[in-house]
Amino acid sequence: MAYSATLIPGDGIGPEVVRATVTVLEATGVEFDWDEQQAGLSAFEATGDPLPEATLASIETTRLALKGPLTTPIGSGFRSVNVGLRQAFDCYANLRPCVTLPNTQGPFEGVDLILYRENTEGLYAGIEYFDERNQIADSINRITRKGSERIVRYAFEDAKRRGRKRLTLVHKANILKESGGLFLSIGREIAEEYPEIAFDDRIIDNMAMQLVIRPDEYDAIVTTNMFGDILSDLMAGLVGGLGVTGSANIGDDCALFEAVHGSAPDIAGKGIANPTALIRSGEMMLRYLGETAAADAVFQALRDVYGEKASLTGDLGGTATTSEFADTLAARVRQIVAA
Repeated sequence: MAYSATLIPGDGIGPEVVRATVTVLEATGVEFDWDEQQAGLSAFEATGDPLPEATLASIETTRLALKGPLTTPIGSGFRSVNVGLRQAFDCYANLRPCVTLPNTQGPFEGVDLILYRENTEGLYAGIEYFDERNQIADSINRITRKGSERIVRYAFEDAKRRGRKRLTLVHKANILKESGGLFLSIGREIAEEYPEIAFDDRIIDNMAMQLVIRPDEYDAIVTTNMFGDILSDLMAGLVGGLGVTGSANIGDDCALFEAVHGSAPDIAGKGIANPTALIRSGEMMLRYLGETAAADAVFQALRDVYGEKASLTGDLGGTATTSEFADTLAARVRQIVAA
């Protein structure tokens, strides 16, 4: 059976890293029926809309999408096409695993963290007001019981599935008494339902310091939208950067998998982009679909190829092109699957 999925090549290096990722996914033997659609700057130039109705309709049907990096057109009316997609399909849980690969340039070895970020509310809900007369801008940090409960519960359930032993809730309840306090109190309530997982909390500024001093002491992290945006990039820096970390946006019945790095138009078409981030997102998609053996094969192949170092792209000191790296990785995937 082939999985129906929407495929969005995206902008800049997007088409190159998407092709590479499809090559690796198909090497697992898992079949996909891809419906290719547009979004971002390329869609705007072709249709006048950075998020065309055809793309939304495709995801509405497939409930599954793999997406390359997008450029949001200036003056299009969108704060972010990525945010628009997440909100359109209520993908409230953003997952950002950060796991060390060999021969990357992170400052630590053996990092194995996962962050669960609330994806639809907080300051990024976009509730803003501007008082022209007094030149005052206000942004509302909207935290709801529903939004907090579902991200915290998702974090506990997913952490349990992954065999994680500890979940740390990150907040600023010492200053933001109402919004931060609500998120923290709900976290403590739900933690009582999961006695098998140790639960604690950290204030955001302290957590940022802790992660760059002793990341090995942490396991899984759950937090609000803006704090998660900041911490997930910080954590990516612990393992070599955004170019080697995947991302998933998951709702109750829909999931979007994407690379979170930029579209890098300055190197587009040169065949030198590193597709690892989107490949790791593809690995996450396989796990979401229950194709665990295939996901494990991709992860092991990445570790093998990175460990051997010979076929890495230029950003990691190698000489391989985007497609050469993907072909090497796909060949290793096929070997692992056949073993």
